[in-house]
Amino acid sequence: MSDLPISIDDVRSAAALLQGVAHRTPVHTSREANARSGAEVFFKCENLQRGGAFKFRGAYNALARLSPAQRTAGVACFSSGNHGQAVAMAARLLGIPAVVVMPADAPQAKRDATRAQLQDAPLGSELRLFNRATEDREAITRALASERGMALVPPFNHPHVMAGQGTAALELLDEVGPLDALLVCLGGGGLTAGCATVAAALAPACAVWGVEPEAGNDVQQSLAAGRIVSIPLPATLADGAMTTACGELTFAVMQARLRGVLTASDAELAATVRFFAQRLKLVVEPTGALAAAALLHDATRRFAGQRVGVIVSGGNIDLAQLANLLAPGPGVPGPR
Repeated sequence: MSDLPISIDDVRSAAALLQGVAHRTPVHTSREANARSGAEVFFKCENLQRGGAFKFRGAYNALARLSPAQRTAGVACFSSGNHGQAVAMAARLLGIPAVVVMPADAPQAKRDATRAQLQDAPLGSELRLFNRATEDREAITRALASERGMALVPPFNHPHVMAGQGTAALELLDEVGPLDALLVCLGGGGLTAGCATVAAALAPACAVWGVEPEAGNDVQQSLAAGRIVSIPLPATLADGAMTTACGELTFAVMQARLRGVLTASDAELAATVRFFAQRLKLVVEPTGALAAAALLHDATRRFAGQRVGVIVSGGNIDLAQLANLLAPGPGVPGPR
């Protein structure tokens, strides 16, 4: 496995760089989650990370490793929301100009927070909005980066980003000890690849599962096909996981390290957002609830009797959407 793009040493290096900058987020437990799953469950609450999501870990790790010339020129990134917000925050902290390309329909909370960070970043920083349905975010960003001589910092397909994200699992295992299983929210695969790298090195008996939206299971299809599969833009509550394909680097790690990929429906995500709000008093966005949803709504109780870690990846949700999800409607089950 030595030919994989990141190693445990890369994650440990990221952890050292992030010490005192990123939050060491808390681990929460829940008797109801244990009862529903039959497992002993540990929720790693990255919704309480700086910027409201795990993305700050990878963004800061990547930007902090830029050369002086690259820092002067600045960075460009494309994002569904949380990565852009994280890059904007890291750029402000490090004094690096940043251009963030984000979909115009990203949650208002993510757009507003990103704008606020960029206002305090160096001259030349800006938020560019695009139409998710008709425009290619990567093409737009690459053109901007080329035009301005900026470094491109993608949201998942980057070794420093992947290593930074893996520090969430490093902290979790350090706090709770060995796990039988680890469930990780899965979009482009940066978090999943980073966490799987840590588990393989420190808890080799731990089965790592990625969890995708039911409507956007491109990685599940890719692992089954043995190659990267692209899908149409998925329609899902999990806006942070509306990816059409994972990256070559993340796929290599996931193919080598994952036990498999599970999925969660929008109804299950809505119910899990309510579970976190009502039972744990935590604000969690639908994407951040993916891993927990697969555990709490697993009729087979496949994890019964196990010690299970769950990465809660983010909490950046518009208050209007949260209020809507907290009021169950037809076809959207509430917490059991």
